[in-house]
Order: sequence, then C-alpha cells, then structure tokens
Amino acid sequence: MTRRWWVKGVSLALRVGAGAVACRRLAGAARSREPVAVAAGRLGTISVVVPARDEATRIGPLLERIVGAPGVLEVLVVDDQSSDTTAEIATASGATVITGAPLPPGWAGKAWALQQGLEAATGEWIVTLDADARPDPRLPESLVARCLADTVEFLTVGGRFECPTAATRWLHASMLTTLVYRFGPPGTATRPDRMMANGQCMTLRRVPFLAGGGMALVAGEVVEDVALARRLATAGWSVAFLDASDLLTVRMFESLGDAWSGWGRSLALPGAERPSRQTFDLVVVLLAQALPVPRLLAGRGDAIDVILLLARLGTLAGTRTAYERVDAAYWLSPLADLVSTAAIAGGIVRRGRQTWRGRAYG
Repeated sequence: MTRRWWVKGVSLALRVGAGAVACRRLAGAARSREPVAVAAGRLGTISVVVPARDEATRIGPLLERIVGAPGVLEVLVVDDQSSDTTAEIATASGATVITGAPLPPGWAGKAWALQQGLEAATGEWIVTLDADARPDPRLPESLVARCLADTVEFLTVGGRFECPTAATRWLHASMLTTLVYRFGPPGTATRPDRMMANGQCMTLRRVPFLAGGGMALVAGEVVEDVALARRLATAGWSVAFLDASDLLTVRMFESLGDAWSGWGRSLALPGAERPSRQTFDLVVVLLAQALPVPRLLAGRGDAIDVILLLARLGTLAGTRTAYERVDAAYWLSPLADLVSTAAIAGGIVRRGRQTWRGRAYG
C-alpha cells in the first residue's frame, strides 16, 4: 500500500510540475508583441530570395504575388538542382533564376541555396520566402518597416496555415501547439538559447549578415532557422519572431502523411536543442498537453487533468487565427496530441538523421 501511494504521489507531483511549466509558457500570450501590420515608407531596397528544389507545383502562386510587389527591387529564385520545371516557371513569372551549384560537403540544401541567393542579391534588405508561401504583396515592405521601427536585425514571422484536408488540419494544429507548450507563442521574449524562428519567411540586412558569416553559421543544420536565430541572438543581434498571419499564408502539406513526415522530421528541433532540453520538453508536452484528455476519457482524470484540459482548450482559441479554415477537425486536434508527442520522441531518437528531397542529413 505504501509503495502504491508513493507512486501516486510522484505521478501527481510530475503532472503538477509539468502543468506549471506549461501554463507559465502559455501565459506568455498576454505579453507577446504586436503582430506585423501593413506599413510602408522610405525603407531602402528589398531583394526577395526564394530557395527552390523541385517546386514546380507550388512556386507559381508565390511568384504571382511577389514579383513586382511594392518596394521589391528583385526576386531571386535559387534553383537547387531541381529535376522538374521550377526554373522555367520562375523565369516565366519574371523572377531572376540562379542555377544552384552542387552541394558542398558539410552543407544542408536549404542553407546552401539561401547563401547563394544572398551573395547574388543587390538589395540592402533581404526577405526570404519558401516556395509554399502565399504572401500579401505588401509583406516585404511591412517586414522591413517593422525591423526599422523595433530595431530588429533578424526577424522571422509565422503566417496562417492552409491545410487542404481535415486530417491534415487535425494533426497540424496539434503539432503546432506542441511548439507553444515548449516555447510560448510568437512574440514572446526569451533567452537566446530558447529563441524560436520560422525559416519560411526571414528578414535581415544583407551586408552585415554576410559579414557575420551568413548561412555558413548553420551550414549543416537540419533546423537551420532556429539554430540561426539562436546563434545570432547569442552574438548580440536583436532577434524577433512575430505573428504575420494577416499578411502571409503558407500551404506546407497536402496530406496527413506529408504533415507527419515533413514536420515530424524537425519538430524535435534536432541539432538546435540540447538532448536534455528536448527530453524535458517532451515530458512537459506528454504530461501537460497529451495525457489529460485520454485520462479523462478513460475515467481516471482528476482536478489537475480538468485544469490542464481547460488550458488546452485555451490554446485552441488562441491559435485558431493561424488557420485558414477552422472546423471540427481543428477543434478535435487535442485527440492528436499523443501522435504529436510520438513525433517529437521519434525526432529525439533519430538524433537529427533525416532524408529530405533525396538528400540525407544529420
């Protein structure tokens, strides 16, 4: 009997501790910085750099919106040795195509493509966009204006997600929430080694960035965006990660399988996060986000589970603006939390070893 009560006591203490950590992070929403808003003015020249490898089916809508956008001097598409018609589509859309050089030893594909685009660009400011981005044409000017207003030297932003299937919305919303449980919402100030970032859209000054090492700072990283934000912040740069969902939509994944394999490979932040921190945050997600719902459904829940469920429902209310479509699949996403937790665990076990677009990393 004594051992049974001891086990219950330890379990309760762990759940209370994990819940306290999670709630403190979620509370950051109350003090997060304002989202990026439409702005313009005398901002300097802007080059948009798009890294692209086999993006023929996705890059067209991006270029329709960004070529000739206000304040944009040039759009450079770095064709990273595509096997499809990416280059032809980019040229027909009015972008300048840079034929990517072979991948050097020690470099990951996206970091190398971005480095080539940065070196070829001529604008004072660089805005990078992934091929699956669907920006408002006013986005580049608005990003640069926000950097100038807040004296930010490296800015990344999160957009609104377009998930075409109910299953994708179900899993994607759960996976997104694990990031909030681990790092708080966008716009929350944090220490350099816990900075978050989104490499789908980055803004920086070209010359100082290249002088500081450019993408070589994270040449071989699988999660190059988070690693870059943390290294720049540690070096004293002013770094920010903000919400820009009113100006940017992203269509990352077409199916449940795409979401599992695509986001699952980076959800644990391999390379950017220490294994001890990965494990600690995995326990927080498991105990505070994933387990309360199944415990309550199984009739084994208690007051702690009810409190944590209410917190989880609060995250649904908070992240709903991050999605183009909010339906039953979105509201049922807490039922996917155990699956998302498994994705994080799998990323930790793989220790960064990944295969992506025909290349192996890690």
